[in-house]
Amino acid sequence: MEHGASCMSVTVTRWWWVRHAPVTDDGGRFYGQADLEADTGDFAAHRALAEALPPDAVWVSSHLRRTHQTAAAIGAAGYPLPEVAHHRDLAEQHFGDWQGTPRAPAYEKHGGFYGFWMSVLDKAPPNGESFNDLRRRIGAAVQRLSAAHRGRDIVAVAHGGTIRAALVGAFDLPSAMALSLTIGNSSLTQMDLVEEPGRRARWMLNLLNGYGVAGLR
Repeated sequence: MEHGASCMSVTVTRWWWVRHAPVTDDGGRFYGQADLEADTGDFAAHRALAEALPPDAVWVSSHLRRTHQTAAAIGAAGYPLPEVAHHRDLAEQHFGDWQGTPRAPAYEKHGGFYGFWMSVLDKAPPNGESFNDLRRRIGAAVQRLSAAHRGRDIVAVAHGGTIRAALVGAFDLPSAMALSLTIGNSSLTQMDLVEEPGRRARWMLNLLNGYGVAGLR
């Protein structure tokens, strides 16, 4: 029995998704899985996360340095940071040959921001992956880590695309709905995987894109 469940044997695996701090300078280019630096100077944001996150959690991140730097900033703001396990399958969408190329011409070609992102829901950039590829990858990673750390709190420092993919996958939403979800830098999204005997496991969303959210535990 986990996280305050009473008379029934209920197991809750609690995910705390943190989007990395802002990238210092992307030059107006697609960066996806390019390994850019993060600006972790917003101490107040990281202090709020340090106060909100559960102290006994399992910590994971992608393999990209901006997530490692964000985790370290939360630790420097007062969180008792354990070892953070790095997982390549939690990384941002891979833009293949488009990584490092300017975004503006691509947006113009597809009629703006929304039109561009709709164009890559199912169609992958050359040598890259579509959003639906990302959705499948993140879904498998969440399933794997939830099984490995069943009944625990899992803090995952990741990327905007990663978190959107996790959300639409968990709630079986159309992939296009991801474009309606705001996931800001250094924000917190919290969701629970609830398992009860005789019932299909279900997800519950408790917080989306939260800031300054101390006291959630």
